Amino acid sequence: MNIPLFKVYMAEDASEALEPVLKSGYIGQGPKVEEFENCLCRYLGNPCVATVNSGTSALHLALHMVKGRAAGRDEVITTPLTCTATNFPIIANGFKIRWADVDPQTCNVDLQDVRRKIGPNTAAIMVVHWGGYPVDLDELSDIQDQCHELYGYRPAVIEDCAHAFGAEYKGKLLGNHGNVCMFSFQAIKHLTAGDGGCLVSPSYSEHQQTKLLRWYGLDREKSPDMRCEQNVQGWGFKFHMNDIAATIGIQNFAHISDILETHRENGKFYLESLEGIPGITLLEDKPDRASAYWIYTIRVKNRDGFIKKMNEHGIAVSKVHDRNDKHACLHEFRVALPNTDKICSDMICIPSGWWVEQEEREYIVDCIQKGW
Repeated sequence: MNIPLFKVYMAEDASEALEPVLKSGYIGQGPKVEEFENCLCRYLGNPCVATVNSGTSALHLALHMVKGRAAGRDEVITTPLTCTATNFPIIANGFKIRWADVDPQTCNVDLQDVRRKIGPNTAAIMVVHWGGYPVDLDELSDIQDQCHELYGYRPAVIEDCAHAFGAEYKGKLLGNHGNVCMFSFQAIKHLTAGDGGCLVSPSYSEHQQTKLLRWYGLDREKSPDMRCEQNVQGWGFKFHMNDIAATIGIQNFAHISDILETHRENGKFYLESLEGIPGITLLEDKPDRASAYWIYTIRVKNRDGFIKKMNEHGIAVSKVHDRNDKHACLHEFRVALPNTDKICSDMICIPSGWWVEQEEREYIVDCIQKGW
């Protein structure tokens, strides 16, 4: 048996849907982008969705906007356990990183450590919903209130939801809790557009600013010859999505409910089946939130032995992401992070996606139960 950790989902009718777009003579940001955005708005229940060419671009835009109103505050509190795509945009926008430790029960950022590290220079807090399991957003809001009380400023919260399309916190989909949220449509995400992402804004004014910034600062809705007729007030980027990617996204979106259902069924199966196995520690799963289970993470004793055993049985496993503070380009921000040390020494992810069928997940559990 050969069970991959990741696999690209592509709707069978994607090629057919692409053909008229490819022959239309209009493959940039056009009607298909608008159609895809409308799908996302309806699904998320938020009208302020702007697609872009990658999730990284969405985070860059979010931080660029924070920079414009940060009044000299130059620190972003963030987690080290994530893809570098989360944290490199912080540096690209001229901020300093202030690392918060990781919660060993969730792989999310430790909010108690965030609370300890807020200060007069905190411009924003970046959180990642690891594996699709939501951070405690109520406590995060309380931390913002505390910062405002202490320093007269409520820092922005940017939610990196790259793992968490369809995840819910207290009955509401992520993207509806008053923060800026990024979703990724990169190749191996729940919903892929080949590549791409979107930025979900908590207000119409921020949404309008996002739409300007993704297209050089030009308002595409005002004049037909916008490049020549408009006087750009604030320079922007070339971060927009195109109709090719949007068409792929639309076709795959039709299947997102089934994709999420399978991820969740597999995650719940592991949660029940791996409980009590010697050498395995399961992560938190509280009833007030619904994980999207993009990846299923466990903690194991003798991780090298575990990896060897799984590979011998055709089961792909990986840490997926490692701590970002190890990179030379971020060396100046290093601090002691004892829980990050612990979690990065024993966490591992096992296959849990839409391609993992009942027989395969049972095989995975059986292999784990036999030890390593």
